[in-house]
Amino acid sequence: MANAQDTGKKVILSPNAPNPIGPYSQAIQVGKTVYLAGQAAIDPKSNQPMVNASIEDQTRRTLDNLKAVLEADGMTMDHIVSTTVFLKDLNDFGKMNEVYATYFKDAPPARATVEAARLPRDLKVEISAIAVRP
Repeated sequence: MANAQDTGKKVILSPNAPNPIGPYSQAIQVGKTVYLAGQAAIDPKSNQPMVNASIEDQTRRTLDNLKAVLEADGMTMDHIVSTTVFLKDLNDFGKMNEVYATYFKDAPPARATVEAARLPRDLKVEISAIAVRP
């Protein structure tokens, strides 16, 4: 069985983002590409979900969690080339999009947005991303 080092994989872990709630890494770097696991509106200090928060506040916390993982590897949101947004209710698309746009002002990443029947911890939004170093 190959270990992560043998495959060129580097695990990225930030103390400023929520601990994984399952057998996965916050992010994995392979070469110049970083694959970020889906983040949601979970407070990184208490590890408690923001279930009753608005879609705007949940989106902000979710993106701040992604940002923290990137920063742990010396990257910024500008390095993100693709995201996948999972929404509990596609009717929240406009409000989520308003907050999302403030994080990606210049050359926003490619994106897919889908409605999911249920998200972990019954939150309203989850976002995963792929980032690339120049």
